[in-house]
Amino acid sequence: MISRLLVANRGEIACRVFRTCRDLGVSTVAVYSDADAGALHVREADAAVRLPGAAPSETYLRGDLIVEAALAAGADAVHPGYGFLSENADFARTVIDAGLVWVGPPPAAIEAMASKTRAKELLGIEPLDPARVTEADLPVLVKAAAGGGGRGMRIVRELPDLAGELESASAEAASAFGDGEVFVEPYVEDGRHVEVQLLCDAHGTVWALGTRDCSLQRRHQKVIEEAPAPGLPAALEASLLDTAVRAAKAVGYVGAGTVEFLVADGRAHFLEMNTRLQVEHPVTEEVYGVDLVALQLAVAEGAKLPPETPAPRGHAIEARLYAEDPARGWAPQTGALRLFDVPGGVRLDTGYASGDAIGVHYDPMIAKLTVHAPTRDGAVRKLARALERTRIHGPVTNRDLLVASLRHPEYATADRLDTGFYDRNLPALTTAPGGGDLAAVAAALAAASARRGRFGGGWRNLRSQDETRTYGGTGGDHEIRYRPTLDGGYEVTAPEGVRVVAAAPDRVSLETAGVVRHFDVTAYEDGTVHVGGHRLTARPRFTDPREQTAPGSLLAPMPGTVVRVADGLAVGDAVTAGQPLLWLEAMKMEHRVTAPASGTLTALHAAPGRQVEVGALLAVVQTEERPEAQS
Repeated sequence: MISRLLVANRGEIACRVFRTCRDLGVSTVAVYSDADAGALHVREADAAVRLPGAAPSETYLRGDLIVEAALAAGADAVHPGYGFLSENADFARTVIDAGLVWVGPPPAAIEAMASKTRAKELLGIEPLDPARVTEADLPVLVKAAAGGGGRGMRIVRELPDLAGELESASAEAASAFGDGEVFVEPYVEDGRHVEVQLLCDAHGTVWALGTRDCSLQRRHQKVIEEAPAPGLPAALEASLLDTAVRAAKAVGYVGAGTVEFLVADGRAHFLEMNTRLQVEHPVTEEVYGVDLVALQLAVAEGAKLPPETPAPRGHAIEARLYAEDPARGWAPQTGALRLFDVPGGVRLDTGYASGDAIGVHYDPMIAKLTVHAPTRDGAVRKLARALERTRIHGPVTNRDLLVASLRHPEYATADRLDTGFYDRNLPALTTAPGGGDLAAVAAALAAASARRGRFGGGWRNLRSQDETRTYGGTGGDHEIRYRPTLDGGYEVTAPEGVRVVAAAPDRVSLETAGVVRHFDVTAYEDGTVHVGGHRLTARPRFTDPREQTAPGSLLAPMPGTVVRVADGLAVGDAVTAGQPLLWLEAMKMEHRVTAPASGTLTALHAAPGRQVEVGALLAVVQTEERPEAQS
């Protein structure tokens, strides 16, 4: 029997495993990097062991240190979570050789399937030889052999780009997984990403726990997942389940695993088998009424699964809440998560709580919100509303995108589910949500009420001029004009048609077109104001000259590390619009910084290994069109 479990991971998955351990009476051990010293998973564990350093290569990818931590803390078992070393056969062997229980598949099964290249060979599928790729093969996908989550993946549509993308994907894979092996395969445009959840014991029982659709992805990383996958023909679904079971039996699989497919034109193309628990496992748990982590532990202890797979019920949908800005190339965001509050009736899996900081070292996922309902329509409606009601104060997130995605006709009706969803619809989905002007009015009146409360009743006299406040938001700037009234209230003069019902520092009620709406307002010292689901920034009345930058300046879009600069790039070089100049690594992903226009590189402040903060000057490109000299 397992009595003390170490989770060789961090964040959300560590907290999720700990939750089951508490239910089972198993004590828990966390490991943490210096960057995670105050993280939620450390706070929730019964014991924690420091892994000195911050980079994954120094900490969560050091299997030797993790095993030493398990032994030092008196753990008798190790759960790998997902990512990092979860699909590393050598790590599994090290755990077993140390006399610890490995909560995962046999190392031989990991070796057979965890490498996507070896898995394809096992099934008779040959990857493309990079040296022999021709124009006729395009587009192709460069893919990391180990790991997942969109890291180490690149779509190549132009042959001259292949060599650079191979290098970039290999570097990113090595950083994220400790293995830089990549391969090339044909890229299937706009297929459906469908997968099968497996659970196997050591006695030959294999459960195929239905299908999941994970087609809504950005940068090859899943955003919204659901179970069961809607609209699959019965014969195709049966084929997917049969193939997944055969793959598991072929390698003597034990534990939880997932077989992934790309479905296009009525055919299923094998992608990979993930020899671990998946991020999206909650939707399967909700539909089948099981705890996959509890079953993992039971299987690791030698338990025998019932011969019959549990029966499914209803529909479940999960949305991944990321600290990122979809309108700015999915740029990850950092900073303090000042408030994080999710309404009841929603399953929450997270590694953060109010007051925690979102840093630069790891994936920007804040949480997963999952709902279950008798029907798919009910689940879509329930999750969209829950996301709207979730209060998130801090960095920019993808919450509005998630709501818009769930309500988009292509998704809501399941008429067109495929991996091209965001390529087709992103501009419309990132249009600023309505109500920005009213939110800004509420922010301005809440601030005025707070000032009135601090400075007394001198504001009661009618003023000859309007007060003006400007707030920036996702839809641009909102200029608000108002004046105090003799009765202690306010009159809004811009925008027109707004009547103030009540105003207090934390809540404002406004009437427009006969409808009264209430706004909860929270203002922070840095000028950020959260009004309902709107995130606004108070604009200063006058621009600080020190904040002005020269035309053509390239500023760091996020804090991170410069991992490389384009070969031979130097000040004085001619560059073209869109030309890659340098690459930043932040939150385990590489982000390309390109020339904003054609011109001459007049400054280059980036160098490999340099740490930069958001807004740091990286380079300056003097455009070819220069303003005429003033006479």
